[in-house]
Amino acid sequence: MLKRRAAFTLIEVLVSISLLSLVLLALYNSVGMLRKSNMQLFSYLEKAEREKQGTETLFLDIAGSDGNLTIRGDEFARLCLENTVNSLHELPSAKVCWVVSKEKSLLLRSEGNGYKLPLRSEERVAVDAVMENVDLFRVYRQKSEVLIVLRQKGKEPISFLVQGVPEPVKKKPKKKKPKNVKPANKRPAGNRNQPVKTPGSAPKTTPATPSPSPGGPASMK
Repeated sequence: MLKRRAAFTLIEVLVSISLLSLVLLALYNSVGMLRKSNMQLFSYLEKAEREKQGTETLFLDIAGSDGNLTIRGDEFARLCLENTVNSLHELPSAKVCWVVSKEKSLLLRSEGNGYKLPLRSEERVAVDAVMENVDLFRVYRQKSEVLIVLRQKGKEPISFLVQGVPEPVKKKPKKKKPKNVKPANKRPAGNRNQPVKTPGSAPKTTPATPSPSPGGPASMK
């Protein structure tokens, strides 16, 4: 009798190959899903880190300012700090403005020296995009405290308080010095009938009237 050899039949090989392909396909899909989730998590962490850095930068800008803040509350608040020591571009001191772009709802930070908004063609500033999809940006000030309220679409609002902001020194208006006006010569009391002597003029004399003699008018020879 012939002995049978232990081997796989063609059908068994085909079935094992099909099962192995199904397992590899499932593994590939799971690896793809894991990669996508990692990318989403990385982008979320990157946005969160950028938002954290943006809020910290805003906090340091206000804390390092001289207290000269300009706040305008249109649809979005506009915050300008005339002088702050917190600089992202290695300036000893800079003027920093925080505005929200109405087109893309971006929170922008501009840094420079001696510029005004809106910018003119010859002015150069550095602009950094800090946060996206901003639908609320409000700034409130009361004496030495500044409150910031910030919110992105579909997220909880972020608010923080900056204390110890120096109050701006109000410049007193300079008093105009009166022009040098020579005082008018006043007559001394008790001598009102005497003429006033002015410098450079000869004193005026009044002609003496002869007194009538007892014998009648004086005869002229």
